[in-house]
Amino acid sequence: MDKLIHEALSKEIIGAAMTVLNELKPGLDEKVYENALVIELKERGHIVNQQKPFMVCYKGQTVGKFIPELIVDDLVVADPKVVSAFNETHLAQMTGYLSITNLRLALLLNFKYAKLQWKRIVC
Repeated sequence: MDKLIHEALSKEIIGAAMTVLNELKPGLDEKVYENALVIELKERGHIVNQQKPFMVCYKGQTVGKFIPELIVDDLVVADPKVVSAFNETHLAQMTGYLSITNLRLALLLNFKYAKLQWKRIVC
């Protein structure tokens, strides 16, 4: 069986998200979890870029920008959510982020419930 992409880092991010959720509990705004996750990941020694814009080009011209919530260690896009369930729009957005950032792994993290939910998106 193939090894998961960035397996150790994924576990670190998910573990940090669990710590945040256990401390803050469910029911808060996404931005609160995002900011807390940045603190938790930095305390664990990770480099975190929050809301770093990436320009989107088409035929050599800038047509807009994507702003992923978090990029951890320049390897993984992490997107905190507070949603009933992940949907196709969330998955498509992460695929777009991976394409624009040239990264291979994104993690959707759902803080809505007492138990953290997550989804790996690999390109």
